[in-house]
Amino acid sequence: MKRHPRESFLLASKLPTFAITAKEQVQQMFEQSLERSGAGYFDYYLLHNLNNILYDGIVREFGMFETLKEWKAAGKIKHIGFSFHDEAETLDRMLREHPEVEFVQICVNYLDWEHWSVQARKCYEVIRKHGRQVVVMETVKDGTLASLPNDVMALLKAKNPERSPVDWSLRFGASLDGVLVALSGMSTLEQVEQNTSSMQNFQPLDTEELSVLSKAAAMMDGRMKYPLTDAEKLKGICPKGIRAAELIRYYNEAIQEINPAFSSELNYYRLLKARSAPVSACDRCGKCAGLFPGGDVPDILREAEAFFEKYGFFL
Repeated sequence: MKRHPRESFLLASKLPTFAITAKEQVQQMFEQSLERSGAGYFDYYLLHNLNNILYDGIVREFGMFETLKEWKAAGKIKHIGFSFHDEAETLDRMLREHPEVEFVQICVNYLDWEHWSVQARKCYEVIRKHGRQVVVMETVKDGTLASLPNDVMALLKAKNPERSPVDWSLRFGASLDGVLVALSGMSTLEQVEQNTSSMQNFQPLDTEELSVLSKAAAMMDGRMKYPLTDAEKLKGICPKGIRAAELIRYYNEAIQEINPAFSSELNYYRLLKARSAPVSACDRCGKCAGLFPGGDVPDILREAEAFFEKYGFFL
């Protein structure tokens, strides 16, 4: 480290588990990353993008957590963790089985906080129940929460005229107990400066401010292409086993993001494919007719499936 002493900063990196096809790649990718960094060790190292499919598959098969413990014992990493896109029940099982894990990175933002499929709040509560630290990602949901509809923006401005949409989003994640860091994608120096300024003289959001964000989330939900104001009506209604409510929700959120090719909903869609009947199983039986005011459900499902199949990069 020519400009800064190594102990003066923290460095994080990750292993792309979804790209691993052979056990030897685990060591090869890690050593390559460490060599390229020139840092000597990683402070925080995580298995990237875990879910029940990867966890019960190649993560176990290739002994990835055991390898992380070996790297930590050798001083090559300081803290073990993983990023996660799945249901809270799966997360709870993983943390029970791996006490060596010190932090978990999850999607947290005020739009998904109470959502029944992303389960942001439930996943956060599982992590804290196990006494682990939380790394928050998707704070502005790929830019969705950085540029708000006029009525939502007016709601936030009425509460605090000086606070930007990004500032509201970052503060939501950072206000939670046990949060190590709140991350947001940044592509310009201006965005870096904006994000760091949000954390200067930081004060957690109070009860009234959290209530405002809850109202904002409800307003955002109502403005989606196919509003799911009563998702319960679609749950379990399909005799073929197509999980319509989940697919429509993921589609709604993905299409409003700035870059849908990198939408976190792609991760959830992959899991949905594993537990839902394919959209092609729909025979237009009419069971869902009239239950959804947004349009014809079979047509919406086909539209959503075509979108995800187009943008999915590891389906």
